[in-house]
Amino acid sequence: MENQIKYRWASLGTGVIANELAQALEALGGKLYSVANRTYDKGVAFAEKYGIEKVYKEIDQVFEDPEVDIIYISTPHNTHINFLRKALAAGKHVLCEKSITLNSEELAEAIQLAEENHVKLAEAMTIFHMPIYRKLSEIVESGKLGPLKVIQMNFGSYKEYDMTNRFFNRNLAGGALLDIGVYALSFVRWFMTSQPTEMVSQVKLAPTGVDEQAGILLTNAEGEMATVTLSLHAKQPKRGTIAYDKGYIEIYEYPRGQKAVITYTEDGSQEVIEVGETAKALQYEVLDMEAAVLGQENHLYLNYSRDVMELMTQLRKDWGLVYPEEE
Repeated sequence: MENQIKYRWASLGTGVIANELAQALEALGGKLYSVANRTYDKGVAFAEKYGIEKVYKEIDQVFEDPEVDIIYISTPHNTHINFLRKALAAGKHVLCEKSITLNSEELAEAIQLAEENHVKLAEAMTIFHMPIYRKLSEIVESGKLGPLKVIQMNFGSYKEYDMTNRFFNRNLAGGALLDIGVYALSFVRWFMTSQPTEMVSQVKLAPTGVDEQAGILLTNAEGEMATVTLSLHAKQPKRGTIAYDKGYIEIYEYPRGQKAVITYTEDGSQEVIEVGETAKALQYEVLDMEAAVLGQENHLYLNYSRDVMELMTQLRKDWGLVYPEEE
C-alpha cells in the first residue's frame, strides 16, 4: 500500500479515538510516530499494540520533541487548552478532539497562538471532513433546492445514570452540549448561510449540575431556523433534516454520515446520495489536516468551530452552567 502520510504524528491520549487514529494512519500506509499519555504504562501498551517507536516518560516531552510535526489531542475536553497552549507555542500543528476547548475565550487564545507560531489548528469534527457534506454543499449551492428554511437535529444517547462517569461529571466537563451537542450545532452551522444571531433554549440539568437534556431554537439574519434536541439519558435517532423551498435532505447517523436522501417537494420523488465511508472518518480528518499543513486546500473549517463554540458558550451562560476551570 502506498504511504499517503507525509508527516510524523503523535497521539496525546490512548483512548478510543487514539486507537482509531492509529488504525487510520495504518490504513493510509503510515503509522503513529509517538504516543504521550498521563499514565506511562498505558502509553507503553498502546505503543506495543501499534508498533509505535516512541513513548514519552513525561507527557510534556511530546511538545519538546523536534521530530513531531502534528499532535492529535484526544484527552478530556477540560484538559485541551493546557495542551493546546504547549503544543502551539512549541510550533506543532494540532488536530484536537471535539469539543476543541471549553469556551470561546480559550479557543480565541488557541487561534491566536496558532497564528503567532504559523501552525495549523483544527477541531476533529467529523462533519467538516466526511465527503458526504461537501457533496451536499455542492447540491445546495447549485440552487436546485431553493433557499434554506429550517433544520431539525436530533442526538440522544442513553448513558447509565452514573454521576461519576465523564458524561455527568462536572469536573470532567460533562454534559450533553460539549459531548454530543457540538455535532448537532456543527451540522447546523455547515448548512446555515450565516451564524445564528438569535437563540432560545430550555435545559434539564443532571443531579451533578451538568446539562442532561436540552432543546435549542436558532435563527440567523437570513431567517433560516434550526431546532436541536439533545439528551444523554434518552436514545434518539442521530438524524438531521434540512428543509429547503423545493425539497428536504435527510441524513441518519450524521456524525459520520455516508448516505443522504433528498425528497423533492413537487412530486415526492427521491434521490439517494452516497459518498465516502463511515469507517474512514478518521482517515478523512488526517488527510485534510496533512493537506492544510502542506499548503494545499484548507478544509479545516476553524471558523465554523469558532462559531459553534460561541453558541455553546452563550448557551451555558444562559443555563448558568460553569465548569471548575472557569470559576
